[in-house]
Formats: sequence, structure tokens, C-alpha cells
Amino acid sequence: MLRVSPATVLDDRISDAELALHLFVRNPHQFGGIILKGPGPVREAMVAFAQEALAKRGPVARIPVNIDSERLLGGLDLSATLAAGRGVMRSGLLNDCSGGVVILPMAERIPRDIAAHIAQAMDGRKLAAILLDDSVDGDEAPPPVLTERIAFHCDMSELRQFDGAASPTALHSAALTDMQLVGLVNTASALGIGSARAYIFAHKAAHAHAEFHGRAAANDDDLTAAVRLVLAPRATQFPPDAPPEPESDPPPDQPDSDPGDDEERQVEDMDLEDILLVAAAAAIPKHILDQIDGTAKGKGKGHVGRSGQKQKSAQRGRPLGARPGVPGHGRKLALIDSLRAAAPWQSMRRAAAAANDHRRIHIRKSDLRVRHYEQRRESLTIFAVDASGSSALSRLAEAKGAVEMMLAQAYVKRSQVALIAFRQNGAEILLPPTRSLTRARRALAALPGGGGTPLAAGLQAAQHMAETAMRGGQTPTIAILTDGKANVRADGTANRELAMAEAKQAAKSLAQSGVQCIVIDISPRPRVEAAELAEALNGRYLPLPQAQSTAMVAAIESIGG
Repeated sequence: MLRVSPATVLDDRISDAELALHLFVRNPHQFGGIILKGPGPVREAMVAFAQEALAKRGPVARIPVNIDSERLLGGLDLSATLAAGRGVMRSGLLNDCSGGVVILPMAERIPRDIAAHIAQAMDGRKLAAILLDDSVDGDEAPPPVLTERIAFHCDMSELRQFDGAASPTALHSAALTDMQLVGLVNTASALGIGSARAYIFAHKAAHAHAEFHGRAAANDDDLTAAVRLVLAPRATQFPPDAPPEPESDPPPDQPDSDPGDDEERQVEDMDLEDILLVAAAAAIPKHILDQIDGTAKGKGKGHVGRSGQKQKSAQRGRPLGARPGVPGHGRKLALIDSLRAAAPWQSMRRAAAAANDHRRIHIRKSDLRVRHYEQRRESLTIFAVDASGSSALSRLAEAKGAVEMMLAQAYVKRSQVALIAFRQNGAEILLPPTRSLTRARRALAALPGGGGTPLAAGLQAAQHMAETAMRGGQTPTIAILTDGKANVRADGTANRELAMAEAKQAAKSLAQSGVQCIVIDISPRPRVEAAELAEALNGRYLPLPQAQSTAMVAAIESIGG
């Protein structure tokens, strides 16, 4: 069985990001590309180094995030066509960069159709890509259709300097043994990686790493490097812990040994797969660790804490290109696209025109194009807080903390926050929908607490606010902090049985509205009433006996994930 020293796993003289870049520029099409996450001067230096090195092998070009399909793929050259009186085609950017590398700034915002075209070019091994990922952890990410075709995913947050120099080495044909291949496959499986591309990239990375260091055959150093560079950033779970070995008493008259020697012998006794798992666990990026831990769940449509749901718009938003249509009723004419649609028919239309028709350009209704946009709806998080009873102060305090945390990112994420407190005889809007942190702090400075629990009134107030938000084009989500018990009816009268019945009916009405809800149970022990309330709401139930605003925000943001 192969062995390795602790330094092999834990000590690298060159950062993984630098190493990945050097391997990539040596053979860009073999690895598909590299993702550099996190802006900064170090990333700019790495991009400049890559451009200089890759320009010697083929074309290198930047693709703007707002590029359209025609500029990317090529199409009719409108001005040349009108001047020549015949169709003149122009080459697209992908064709111009064939055999080279493209740089994609703001890769997290690339439209899906553009990403699909680039991925198709990468599949033909005609193109490699450098993705510059500026997304915030847990927020938007580059399209999976591109990321799965790229070997190296590098987090730049821990990189403080970049040394572009690399010592040249002679290239050899570095082969991997069957045992090493099996080790890579099993490591990928232990990390929860189901993609075959990841294993193939890891195989190529180990091979290239051995060549990079002038070795004719890959060793454990090469495999651990491949695991760190390729597999660790793709991990979806922690590697399973090895079963503990039974303790045994040391034999008598055994001389004391140095703890460092024991640690070294322990590592030396590890199998290859154990070594690779240790390397993977140590190299998993922080944002991946957070996702595995569940503190930053992947976000789907309509998530809270990020932009709201997408909707089509005729006037504003992200351009989606032009479509056939007649301008008016808010739709804007796409002049260039309309002329482009009419250009191929000009010769035919001039020949068919009347003798006294001297128009240089003949436009038909079928040529008209209008602009289409995609706009993200603003999200609204409504906190409905049970302010009754002795535990009201803790609930309100954590709700205040969660409100302030979400408002701190409101401008970036196009979101608003509101707070409703229900106690005594009804519900009160303590904080109307806002994204102003200053306003929120003034409104939340002194919150009342204690009294009965009019749960139905709180649910009705939250539903009314959510429906108003939806009519205004927002995407609402309701977070209800309660133990699920009610003892005051919506009209303010005290009757526990009728109050519980009204609360269930209000929950069913709220569920029918389609608003996403989460019930956060912060009672000392999880209560069945709160779980039943979540079920009636068709929402998520989350017990948080030790309520914390950070955990509360993470739970709300995970709705729909």
C-alpha cells in the first residue's frame, strides 16, 4: 500500500490557485477552464499572467456579460448588407476565438442561452474559458452548464500574493496505476460527487501535476493535488469518518515515545484512499463547508434574502433580445433588429415595388421586432412575532436582530422587511415594509410584550400584508415566530378552543394564497401545536429552542431550496 508523509497532505509551497492556473495554461483545452472566485488585485494579476501565457498559443478574448446571440455566434452584417444589396454575413466571437480561450467577467450573470452556446463550443474542445465569479457566498453562481465543464474552481479569498514564475520541467508520460484510479473514484464518491466529469478532470490533473514536476509516473503527491484542486471544491458532503479502532493498553516496559513520532507513524499507516480523503477535507472551501453544514442553503426560485422571482417585462430589466411584435402598449421598437429582419428581402421587394416607389428600404409588419426584458421582483420578508407571555422579550430580541441583519443587505438583494407583533387583543404592524435600517432601528427601539396570544389575528395581518405586496409586484415570505398555541380570538375575546380553531382556519386561508411560510418554534421544547401550524400553512417547520438571529435568517433564506 502506498504511503505519504504528513507534509504531503498539509504543506504546499505553492497555493492551490496558483498551481491550478499553471496547470491550466499548460493545456487549457484539456481542463476546459478555470473559475476564479472573488475580485481583487491578486485575481487581476493571475488573469494578466494567463492572458500573456495563452496569447502565445491562440486567440484570447473577453466576452461581455450583455453580449447577444448574434454577436456571439455570427449573423447578418446589417450595414454591409444594405450597402451591397445582398446578404453579407459576419463572423461571431466564438468562431473568432476557436482554438483559444475566452474570459467571462461577472460569470454569475451570464444568461442561460449564452452559457449554452459557450458550453457547446467547449464540448468540441475548440474553446476554453476563464470564469470570473463575483458572486457573494450563497447568492448567484455561474451557470452549472459551464462549471461542470471546467476542472479548476479556485476561491481567491485566501490568496494574498501571486508569483507568476514557474520552474520549467521536462514533460514525461505520467501514468496512473489501477489502484490510484480506484482511489480517485472512491474519493469522489465519498465526497458525494456524482459527475463523471469530475473524476475525469481529477485523473487529468494528477497526470498533469506529475508532468509539471518532471515525474514519469504519478505518486501520492500528484493524487492529493488532484483531489484538492478538482474534487474538494465540488464536495456535497463530508467524507465519512473512519470507524474508531478499539483502545488497547500499551505493552509493558515500552519506552515513552515522542507524540510527533506517533502522529507521523499514524499518517504513514494510512491507506491511499484515507490520505486522499484527509486532503479533500482540508481543502474544501469555506463557502462549500457552509453549504454542507446547511447554514447557506442553495437558493431556488423566489428565495428570501436574495432577489425575488423573475418576471417578463416590456420596459425594463435584463435584456432578453428582440421578438416579433408591434410596438405600443409599453413595448419598445427594436430598430436594428427590425432592419436586420428586413434586410434579406430588400432586393425582392424593390423589384416588386411600383415604378414611382423610390424607397431605399422596404419594411413590412412582419419585420417589426420589439424588445423584451427580464426583471427580478423585489422580495419582502414579513416577520409575524408572538409577543405574548413571558418569553416575548427573547422572541422580540431575536426578531429584531434578524430584521437588522436582513436589512443590512437589503439594497444589494432588492429586498424589504416588515415586522408584525401579535399580543393581547390583536396584531400590530410595528414596522411597515422598508429597506431602511435607520427607520427599522427607530421602530424597533421599544417593543411591547406580554399578554394573551391572538394567533389568528397575527396570521390574518400577515396574509393581508403579503397579498398587498403581491399586488404591488413583490415576492413575499412570512416567518412566524410562535409556539403554535392560541388563547385569544381574532375579535379579542378569550377562548382557547375557539382561538385554536380560528388559527387553523387562518392558516389554511394563508396557505391557499400561495405565500411561502416558515414556522420558527423557539419554545424551550418543540411543540406539536407549532408543527401542526406549519403543516396547515403548507410551510416549513423549524424548531429553534436557542433562538439566534443568524440561524433564523439562514432558515428563512433556505425556503424553497
